[in-house]
Amino acid sequence: MTPDEMAAIDAAAPEGSDVLIARAGAAVAITARRLMGGTYGRRVLVAAGKGNNGADGRVAAAALERWGVRCRTETPSRALELLAAPNAGAPASSAWDLVIDAAYGTGLRGSWGAGQAPAAPVLAVDIPSGIDALTGVDHGCWPATATVTFGAFKPGLLLHPGAAAVGKVQVAPIGLDASAAPSWLVTDADAAAVLPATEPTAHKWRRAVRVIAGSPQMRGAGHLVCAAAQQAGAGMVVVSSPGLRAAEVARPIETVARDLRPGNWAGPALEGIERFDAAVIGPGIGADPTASAQVARFISDCPVPLVVDADALGALADHPECLRKRAAPTVLTPHDGEFARLTGSPPAADRFDAVRRAANRLGAVVLLKGPTTLVAAPGGTETDARSGTPPVAPDSSAAGAAPAAVLAVTAGTPRLATAGSGDVLCGVIAAVLSGGPADLAGVVSQVAAAAHWHGRTATVEGSGSALTPLTAMRQVELLTAARERLAASRAKSSGA
Repeated sequence: MTPDEMAAIDAAAPEGSDVLIARAGAAVAITARRLMGGTYGRRVLVAAGKGNNGADGRVAAAALERWGVRCRTETPSRALELLAAPNAGAPASSAWDLVIDAAYGTGLRGSWGAGQAPAAPVLAVDIPSGIDALTGVDHGCWPATATVTFGAFKPGLLLHPGAAAVGKVQVAPIGLDASAAPSWLVTDADAAAVLPATEPTAHKWRRAVRVIAGSPQMRGAGHLVCAAAQQAGAGMVVVSSPGLRAAEVARPIETVARDLRPGNWAGPALEGIERFDAAVIGPGIGADPTASAQVARFISDCPVPLVVDADALGALADHPECLRKRAAPTVLTPHDGEFARLTGSPPAADRFDAVRRAANRLGAVVLLKGPTTLVAAPGGTETDARSGTPPVAPDSSAAGAAPAAVLAVTAGTPRLATAGSGDVLCGVIAAVLSGGPADLAGVVSQVAAAAHWHGRTATVEGSGSALTPLTAMRQVELLTAARERLAASRAKSSGA
């Protein structure tokens, strides 16, 4: 929830602020004890500001002192002085076992002069002071080993560069009702619950995917999309590359290829499309302006769920009317540059709001790629607090409609930043969409689950060093192992 949304919930809580502060401070103290591995003889410096964030820190300090910790609570400016220039009255920075940042929290949207990070681990209260809680912009903070936040995640804890400075985040339930949150963080168990399973009566055409990808200059893109779709469960994959005969199309041996000669190729590409459960267009097809109208025709006339990626997104900018003609779900997968061409400007600093607005404007599900991937559908939502599922409601412009839900995916790592990774993602999304019909909220969940699954290939044990890139074909190979780990996480969370 945004800082403003959280503040409104805080103000509406049935308990007074003193009760909430006591609970928050206790949660911070418990986390501090865990981080230090004990309490007796430990030394803690608490930077405590004037507001509720500082009050949380002072309550935590009092609890720690009762447990045998030697705490020193100072104003933010004094804490900065002690860490920057220790004197006879204060130990060196390295002498502290822990520094608790309760300086400003979500109330600060600028710099507070944090300077050099302490040598000791830092525990942030709600959010590291200096990180914009709405946008994740870093105005200067002490990077935290861990952060205790209250009620719900704030966007700045998930958006970079702030996300890189928050450490391990714990959401402490202190009695704030955040069940109406318009945005959700996808977990392993969430993704596993959405990914389709193979039915006992399945046959190869039950989950068929049509792929329009690759070109004479970029043949590998189609191969990667097809390989990923097959590995993600598609029973039949048929591929065509504009400008290539079937024999020239790069593809896995199990994939069927069809001719797609230059010129008016949209009609032949749509032949038999009703037999398929999902389709992909765009990866590696090239940005030929003369082919833009063919791409637009395929998009407008394709009757099945469609993933539009890469070069096909450029055709949307030239032919926006093709989206309005579609009845089946459409998924757009832009990175920041493609997003700018689609909407006329790059994503705003508040990326949650940016992707929500883009989905409404374009009338399609939008997956905005990035270190934190965001997925949104057009329209307002009403959240089902019992199931945690954000079903889609009527147009968000209607009076009283809640904002459209945004699902955040943080499963990936920088290892996925390699050529062809987006092609793999397209194939996985298409295979997941092919698993069965779903309403718009279900499509958003499917797309986010596919992105999470793909992201987890970067963290599968044995996939290589965390510092080395993960080639796109290796990502395909790791999909099975990644899904097994998602299923294990779901079983663990359900107590099975």
